[in-house]
Amino acid sequence: MDLGLRGKRAIVTGGSLGIGKAIARELAREGVDVAIVARTKDQLEATARELAAETGQRVIPLAADVTSKAQVDEMVAQAAAQLGGLDILVNSGSPPGGSATATGPIETVVDEDLLHDFNVKYVGALRCARAAIPHMKERGWGRIINISGTNARNAGNLSCGARNTSLVHLTKTLAVQVGRFGITVNCVHPGTTRTERTPRLLAARAKELGVAAGDVESRDFAPDSPRGNAICRMVDAAEIAYVTVFLASDKAWAVSGELVVATGGAGRAVYY
Repeated sequence: MDLGLRGKRAIVTGGSLGIGKAIARELAREGVDVAIVARTKDQLEATARELAAETGQRVIPLAADVTSKAQVDEMVAQAAAQLGGLDILVNSGSPPGGSATATGPIETVVDEDLLHDFNVKYVGALRCARAAIPHMKERGWGRIINISGTNARNAGNLSCGARNTSLVHLTKTLAVQVGRFGITVNCVHPGTTRTERTPRLLAARAKELGVAAGDVESRDFAPDSPRGNAICRMVDAAEIAYVTVFLASDKAWAVSGELVVATGGAGRAVYY
């Protein structure tokens, strides 16, 4: 299927590693020129060189902190100027898990750390969308995809639950506001996802359980396990990217203001 993406221009925050990098790679493979954004310049530049060599597309590294409105505005302006416009924004610029002092029992939550987590993921996405939307309005075409997480549906992690739930609300609100300008806005909920961090985490989990590292995934992701899913394995970051790239495409007009859960069928709840 031709997704109608060749010649489009995108920004992917959190694009130097993990899910963001996988999304940037798949967009570039579809013929999109991409600006990848993160705070660490060296990693950004290395990823940009890697993806450009792999895909033949322009991949521009732009260092920015999404907690700063000034930096976000400058980053979006630079991306649009260097790419010749802007069609797609993927908000993936938040480390998984949140601050250790904002995720536990309420008695131990540090207010400043909770507010920082919220500022990065929710307000950061809002800042990026606010800066990007005028460029999309000019063209009468745009796609915004927010990468959230299934902690929005699970009690326990106060930081992730608050941030991810809020990001879903932002998605619907923006979709209603900007749909008339040819812009769709959607949200993706990844669950536990294989990224560069996974081997280290699996090794730690194997040590905790006293089993071989190769046995951890089959054990933890069996359907009857608390962490299990229907496909009996971890979802790969590339598979989150496939979903995101479709939502960014010209074939996805019918989907806006929606949440797509990409966990491999984790959980037993029925949503309707």
